[in-house]
Amino acid sequence: MTVQDAAPAAGTAEGIAAALAALPALAAEVTGLRRLSGGASRETWAFDAGGRALVLRRDPPASPDPAAMAREAALLAAAAAAGVPVPRLVDHGPDLLGPPYLIMERLDGETIPRRLLRDARFAGVRSRLARELGAILARLHTIPPGAVPGLPDGDPLEEIAARYDGFAEPRPAVELALRWLDRHRPEPSARRSVVHGDFRNGNLMVGEPGVRGVLDWELAHAGDPAEDLGWLCVKAWRFGAPDPVGGFGPREALLEGYAAAGGTPPAPGALRWWEVFGTLRWTVLCRHQAERFLDGSDPSVEYAVLGRKVCEQEHDLLLALGLTSPVTVPDPLDGDGAAAGARAASVPHDRPGAAALIDAAAAFLDGAEQPDERLRFHARVAASALRVARRELLLGDAHWVAHRERLRALGCADDADLALAIRTGRLDGRMEEVVAAVRASVVDKLTVANPRHLSLPA
Repeated sequence: MTVQDAAPAAGTAEGIAAALAALPALAAEVTGLRRLSGGASRETWAFDAGGRALVLRRDPPASPDPAAMAREAALLAAAAAAGVPVPRLVDHGPDLLGPPYLIMERLDGETIPRRLLRDARFAGVRSRLARELGAILARLHTIPPGAVPGLPDGDPLEEIAARYDGFAEPRPAVELALRWLDRHRPEPSARRSVVHGDFRNGNLMVGEPGVRGVLDWELAHAGDPAEDLGWLCVKAWRFGAPDPVGGFGPREALLEGYAAAGGTPPAPGALRWWEVFGTLRWTVLCRHQAERFLDGSDPSVEYAVLGRKVCEQEHDLLLALGLTSPVTVPDPLDGDGAAAGARAASVPHDRPGAAALIDAAAAFLDGAEQPDERLRFHARVAASALRVARRELLLGDAHWVAHRERLRALGCADDADLALAIRTGRLDGRMEEVVAAVRASVVDKLTVANPRHLSLPA
């Protein structure tokens, strides 16, 4: 789009384009401004200016954090100096129509994990990525924390436990993980460094020759370098592929690349601890993002659906702890009972019934032509939300009865009571029964939210 002489509204794409064109670092006509999908915590826009392909990242207007944005800019500079592939920083500041912003060059390549893991054009690079990512992390971990003033530097387990407690929503699966993490914590690394904090498949720009850029530094902090290695191996970032390092390859290749580039690989037990911690962290972060919808601050369907993805990570926690295994559960929407429910209507209402209307709306969203990438993304998310609602209508009552009976058998009034029993050790003598009850509860939740997730490889 071309910026017009008339002053457009600040909240529109035209307003953002006009503000960008007025920045001294650009001083050029802005064209092709479009918002990109993804990025649950920040807005991301692509545009062109003065013959350059660029990306704008800015905070949501309701929650600006200029100090964090300035810190991300400093991290990009420090990473580039350490030999980490990152986009070149063009400009940053505390205010672009309200929120702070950062402008970077736009790299050529792909970030969408499923394309990287499945498209034929990346077949040649996939087998090399685990080792290459290890080498990049070794270079990243040469950056001393003091190189970037103001980096967060807390105890990661204490911080994530406090955030979980802040929801006042006890979860037995999370309590099992917190207990294991507390009892098996490895000795801290002798060396601390800058930790990216979100180094994973999905935050990497990859081309056919290899990694072109490490993106999204907003969660960087000072810490144990092994944290980044464990986070990269968390099951969520494999996107259904069996290989642990982002779906690209084995842990051995990651650690070989890390050592070859000068890093000191963690012991196997320490790496496993950070994988379990990373799975717990993503469980809590999913719930944290869902809070935006639950507290009414952001009605986005993306945040709403994130609330129903927390059980995916609860299942992955149980897998990481060796307390469950992949299992195949039929999708309730695929059976004859679901089809009959879709045809039915409740007297005195006409047909089609509620179930059929939900199915029709989901089918429309899946197939509708959307004018831009972000709308396509949200349409897919909305269709997923409707399918979750349909499964809950089919199974919710039966699941409630089954869960009540599981709790009753353990002498617990509700999930909060069971979570407290796990934390205090009150049911340690019946731990097999506790684990079986937690496992069954998570299976029921996932049968509604995403039954396919239950069968993904551990």
